[in-house]
Amino acid sequence: MRSRPLPVSTPAEQGVDARGIQAFLDAVETASDIEPHSLMILRHGHLVASGWWAPYTAGRLQLLYSLSKSFTSTAAGVAVAEGLLDLDAPVVSYFPEFQADITDPRSRAMLVRHIASMASGHLAETDTEAFGRDRAEPVRGFLLIPPDRDPGTVFAYNQPTTYTLAALVQRLSGQSLTEYLRPRILDPLGIGEISWIQHPRGRDLGFSGLHATTDAIARLGLLYLRDGVWEGRRLLPSSWVAQASRSHISNADGTAEGAASDWQQGYGFQFWMSRHGYRGDGAYGQFCIVLPEHDTVIATTAATRQTQKLLDAMWRHLLPALGSAPLAGRAEEDKVLQERLDRLALPPVAADPGPPAAPGSWRDARFTPSGGHSADQPTLTEVEVTTAYGAWTVTLVEGEERLALRLPDSGWAVDEGAIPTAVSGGWTAPDTLRVDVVFLETPHRLTVKCALDDRTFTARWHTTPLRGGPLRRCRAPVISREGSAPRG
Repeated sequence: MRSRPLPVSTPAEQGVDARGIQAFLDAVETASDIEPHSLMILRHGHLVASGWWAPYTAGRLQLLYSLSKSFTSTAAGVAVAEGLLDLDAPVVSYFPEFQADITDPRSRAMLVRHIASMASGHLAETDTEAFGRDRAEPVRGFLLIPPDRDPGTVFAYNQPTTYTLAALVQRLSGQSLTEYLRPRILDPLGIGEISWIQHPRGRDLGFSGLHATTDAIARLGLLYLRDGVWEGRRLLPSSWVAQASRSHISNADGTAEGAASDWQQGYGFQFWMSRHGYRGDGAYGQFCIVLPEHDTVIATTAATRQTQKLLDAMWRHLLPALGSAPLAGRAEEDKVLQERLDRLALPPVAADPGPPAAPGSWRDARFTPSGGHSADQPTLTEVEVTTAYGAWTVTLVEGEERLALRLPDSGWAVDEGAIPTAVSGGWTAPDTLRVDVVFLETPHRLTVKCALDDRTFTARWHTTPLRGGPLRRCRAPVISREGSAPRG
């Protein structure tokens, strides 16, 4: 369905100082270790600022990584409201076929509320072991791992807990998470297309793998900010919102450093508590930040390993900009901000569009991995450089699969092919070709450099895909074609 636009207002009308947003943009754009992709700020239910750094665009689905968990939590909240799911029921009670296998008393005592709050009793991540024990049914693999402590007494960030919660909703409803959420949450919120990695076929992954727009993130945050009510209609129980947005078990280490960390403030039902408000949180800077005390939602997508630094920039610049009353005489500042938001863009690669010397030596050149192996992308075995009618094409070869990338004369060249990409690059020296490939449905950028002197290439991810595998995985899944997929 087509999304209904959110109400729009100027920052000043909603008491937001545009200078604070400008300062935040300055901070993230000048940080060498933060690559911003999108920003949406909602205040008092109105969209006061939004922008996408080209080649990313508003309508593009992007992999949200663990921010997917907050959508899974929402599905579980609806299932509780509909009487399908009981928070105080043992998890194993919903899987009678595993009863004979699951003998550990702590595993049998694990309740639904424990997996919803990452309090299964395990002291560390169990995803590798759970999926390794039973690839076909990871819930069984997870339940076969005896908890280290009594469930409900310790916190550990643990992917199979969310996977199991998602599997419960899908088993009890007879639908995938996407199908279950569509009429109950997605359509009422005006959220259009989403796409979710599945494993096994027909079961949305739950803990990761959701591809959605920044607008979808913002709408989910606004639903929670409004206590589960949307346009006068209750979609989520108030009790679920309250439990999702409060800490259940402390995860603080008691140090000064921990007190300054947004990952040691506690954990709710698939939401992290923050030093300010709470958030849905995905790897590399995919955030849905809910600030009830400021009646504000902030949605971001990005590519950074320095996620605390990104949050710090919000607390330093955006929080002070959230005033208590409309601001008079700020029309010019709001206009300047809007003009900047309209022209946001990632800097292209600084390079010549063609070889500065001896172009013939580059024509039909082939390059193999430097050192015999591409460590960052092991499936990449060869790079080919060709030219026709004055245009250069770089082809990434993975066995029988080939990704052809046409170099632009300047800026970014977007290709909406089977793997949506944006490409920028050229010759940074007579014997060096650099190509940056942004995989537009993910947070990821791959830099490939070809050296003419020894006919080798290097490939480096700026943020490494957590799912791994061939480059064709760097897109939103089409379930009918992609089928079952491994962990995302």
